[in-house]
Amino acid sequence: MPGMFATLRGVIDQRRRSGRRNAQFLLLGSASIDLLSQSSESLAGRLAYVELAPFVVTELPAGEAATPGALWLRGGFPDSYLARSDAASLRWRQQFISTYLERDIPQLGPRIPAQTLRQFWTMLAYEQAQMLNAARLAASLGVSGQTVARYLDLLCDLMLVRRLQPWAKQSGKRLVKAPKVFVRDSGLVHALLGLGDSSSLLSHPVVGGSWEGWIIENLLACAPAGTQASYYRTAVGAEIDLVLELPGGALWAVEIKRSSAPVAAKGFHIACDDLGATRQLLVSSANTRFPMAGGIEHVPLLALMEELRALANSPGAGAQPSGQRPARDIP
Repeated sequence: MPGMFATLRGVIDQRRRSGRRNAQFLLLGSASIDLLSQSSESLAGRLAYVELAPFVVTELPAGEAATPGALWLRGGFPDSYLARSDAASLRWRQQFISTYLERDIPQLGPRIPAQTLRQFWTMLAYEQAQMLNAARLAASLGVSGQTVARYLDLLCDLMLVRRLQPWAKQSGKRLVKAPKVFVRDSGLVHALLGLGDSSSLLSHPVVGGSWEGWIIENLLACAPAGTQASYYRTAVGAEIDLVLELPGGALWAVEIKRSSAPVAAKGFHIACDDLGATRQLLVSSANTRFPMAGGIEHVPLLALMEELRALANSPGAGAQPSGQRPARDIP
């Protein structure tokens, strides 16, 4: 109902004059680019956007949150995560991908062949957590670099892909300038690559990139509003997987490892010194908190998400965290 925004504007203004200023309506269906455009034009100053992430670790029951391997494998779409088996979950995700490409995206306006967009999306899944090489992708697809940029913009706008920008502030170092690209839902990464169970995932070369992307999505879903996320890498290899600039000025450097006995690389220490990180953190598959050499803290994923959520809910934190639902009691 694209014409409803003009009506809503009058209703909202009338209610605001009578004292009801906030929380009057909840509008869903925000994947529609046309509706988003109309809402921003018709309801400017009268609305706030809340991005709803798929299920994250803090929304799981306690037992499942301690060992969230199924969430990583299946991803956070409810019908996928709650499926009766891994095979049923994979079928749902494959059908979702086909339906989205063949029906939903064309309804939004872009006229891109479904097979071409599927191929591009699959290529991004193979490149999960890698720096974007648009020229190589363009050559593989047989299109121009501008066309690749247009495809990537579309998938980012639809919240299917995240473009993690490199650290852009002065550091006195020669920095890598290409963004990292992630398919945002880990379950879709695995479906695009045909990985339907844990054994096939753990033996696949994408396992490290998939884990990194999944950790990042979970952390950003709980981060306070206004948090700036990036990664840091110099030309000589000093690197931080995730840099969080929190409201208030704190700078957290996060290293991500899948090992249960993680060790921070030398380049992480160097990069933290370059940035003057106020906190150095390592997240892995281990479920215990412990100190590491060089002032690094090992913090389990769930514990770090709860810390970020506490910061988001502290007085003065403002709006809901990016990607977080207003209520956290969803099973």
